[in-house]
Formats: sequence, structure tokens, C-alpha cells
Amino acid sequence: MPIYVYEEILPDGQGGEQYELFQKMSDPHLETHPDNGKPIRRILAAPSIGGIWSDAHANKSLSDKNLKEKGFTKYVKTGDGTYEKVVGNGPSTISGNDD
Repeated sequence: MPIYVYEEILPDGQGGEQYELFQKMSDPHLETHPDNGKPIRRILAAPSIGGIWSDAHANKSLSDKNLKEKGFTKYVKTGDGTYEKVVGNGPSTISGNDD
């Protein structure tokens, strides 16, 4: 079900507070807010598009499991300035010190 953006119609005709409401595409436009009864109108809003550009896809692509399957090595910085290996091949720690 899509999310539609509505805004409150103020007494002077200007737009007021905006609301996001779930509705079926076949439902008629609302004229009053379902909870408070204030007059509202549906407004145009940018669609939310998922796919390969979404945060969810980025998180999945950079998951430890996916990085390991693709042959990458991932290190995470620890509090003492060293890096510990999370997945992949290579040394278990990397230190920036040349001791």
C-alpha cells in the first residue's frame, strides 16, 4: 500500500501541517484527517524508490557475509588504534605503529 502525503488546509487556504497516510491506490482522496477531522488535501511528494540505491541494499552489499563471499577482507578499528580482521584472508590485526 502506498504512502500519500496530505497537508492540513488552514482557514486562509494555505498549507499547514503535513501527514503521511497509508491508502490503497483505488481509495478516493481524503478531504478530512481520519483522526482529528481537520480539512486536508493530498499533495505531490517525491516517491521513495528502493532498489540498488537504497540503504537496505547498501547494508546487504557491505555485510560481512557478502564481503567474504566476494573475496574481500574487512578490518574494524579498535580503541587502541589497531585494526582487527572481521572476515577474509590476511593478518588478524594491523597496527599503524612501526615499532
